[in-house]
Amino acid sequence: MTVATHLSARGLAAGEPAAIVVVPGVGVALAWAGGGLEVAAREPADVVAQLLPADARWTWWSAREAAAPLVAAGAAVRACWDLAAVGRLAHGLRRDDPAALWAAAHGLAAPPAESRGGPDLFDLAGEDGAAVRADGQLSREWLGGGWCASLGAARRWAELALEVQHRQQALLAALPDPRPAPGRTQLAVLTAYAESAAALLAVELEQRGLPLDRAVLSDLLRESIGPRPADEEADAATRAARDTEVLRHFPGAAADLRNPAQVRDLLARIGVVVPDTRSWRLEPHASTSAAVAALLAWRKAERIATTYGWRWLDQHVGADGRLRGRWNASDGGAGRMTAGAGLHNLPAELRTAVRALPGRVLVRADLGQIEPRVLAAVSRDEALAAAARENDLYAPVAAQLRCDRPTAKVAVLAAMYGQTSGAAGAALRDMDRTYPRAMAYLRDAEEAGRAGRDIRTYGGRLLRLGREGADAGDVEDGGGEHAQVTAGHGRFARNAVIQGAAAELFKAWAATVRSGLGVLDGEIVMCLHDELVVHVPAEHTDAAAQLLLDALAATTGWWAAGSPVRFVAEVASGESWAAAH
Repeated sequence: MTVATHLSARGLAAGEPAAIVVVPGVGVALAWAGGGLEVAAREPADVVAQLLPADARWTWWSAREAAAPLVAAGAAVRACWDLAAVGRLAHGLRRDDPAALWAAAHGLAAPPAESRGGPDLFDLAGEDGAAVRADGQLSREWLGGGWCASLGAARRWAELALEVQHRQQALLAALPDPRPAPGRTQLAVLTAYAESAAALLAVELEQRGLPLDRAVLSDLLRESIGPRPADEEADAATRAARDTEVLRHFPGAAADLRNPAQVRDLLARIGVVVPDTRSWRLEPHASTSAAVAALLAWRKAERIATTYGWRWLDQHVGADGRLRGRWNASDGGAGRMTAGAGLHNLPAELRTAVRALPGRVLVRADLGQIEPRVLAAVSRDEALAAAARENDLYAPVAAQLRCDRPTAKVAVLAAMYGQTSGAAGAALRDMDRTYPRAMAYLRDAEEAGRAGRDIRTYGGRLLRLGREGADAGDVEDGGGEHAQVTAGHGRFARNAVIQGAAAELFKAWAATVRSGLGVLDGEIVMCLHDELVVHVPAEHTDAAAQLLLDALAATTGWWAAGSPVRFVAEVASGESWAAAH
């Protein structure tokens, strides 16, 4: 009898939450509503591979801790419940350690974060060896590693994880469902499923890496910033030569090109007077000024040299030609996926080096105008939803506002980001008249931020905006001036309810794509804001492209159930990331 069959015989039903705790080199412990199991094994991943056919929703404290060794061993987990990811969703937590998750689920004050050295004798005073202390908090001894003292202790740890899961799910299931046509499962619970899958995907992306052609990347670096320097002196000489190539276009004494004030003075020497030296402000002058063109070219090269140069290649690109960085499934208040090692800001000039392996292709899908479409769905604004049924949402908006398309686009984005002046000012006033429900939705969020009231996104994410809250602390403090701080909180909330909902939809889409890629022998290799890139065998190119579209339709079908808003994606494929645009 296999382990999976044994579990089924002991009452573990398909889709049921089952907490799993892996003790490296010792075995695996499980807990579910009807019981539990301890399996001794030197290679726990082998046991997990036998467990997966049971088709439970595997529950763990954190994918980064629990799933990482399983992913490394090749175990393919289909569905999970990540307590850390759901803790951020349900309780607005910044910490995702078991102590904070347990306390939030039980309505207790968050205990102090554990020091890196672990608990000392003072911390353990009064503890009796039980996993839960008399005051209801988790034992510092168990938090410090006591849970892995034996398989029996690991099973108790799994039982505690299952208790947190039940409490998290009950809280989310009790939230109002904002959809016009709610389904059998509450939207916030479905969001928890997606957030958990995203946490697992983050682990997979971190271990899998982005495929690169090292030779192509090296050629691009040589072309942009020069050959690999032999030492620091050679590096400084190359840098000085790049500077000289720009400075020769400007009369007078040399200046520091990395100092914006000095660059502005340089530009004034040639008659280009600008309030600042942002690239978008200088670009209109590039066609008529060789000096400005040289400066902008230098900036691109400088960015590559300082952030994506030879040292970056050596540090982050492995011998297998994969670019790896740390991934976060939900970073910041709005909950977007983020990545380290420059993955999310890789310059367009280097994307030619992101290449599929021989016999495979990269298939890319980019959600179109996602945030305004999300605004139309979550606000239930009928007029904006009508515009969102078109391939280009901004064209009907422009017609409604009686302005050109660029102005309409600026107005919609300004509304979501809280900008009320400038070129979009008049169009924004027309938006109040034309899209009253959408604008009211944004204003309500802004007022909550200004007043310091916590709010939830469409998918149920708690945004802590109270004066002790953390999310609003991400915005500028205005130099300590109360009015500026209050305005900052308002702007943050106004955008976060849309950006956060869009992030939740994106991750739900990514999770659906992930579950369908197995039969295509494919893998997700990049999640970039509103863009997914998958890596599949060449013979499955068309099937992967269709999967990306079908997954979007399926996801938006339940995410925006009852809404007439249409969500669209542009899909392309190629041997490189650049070619798939």
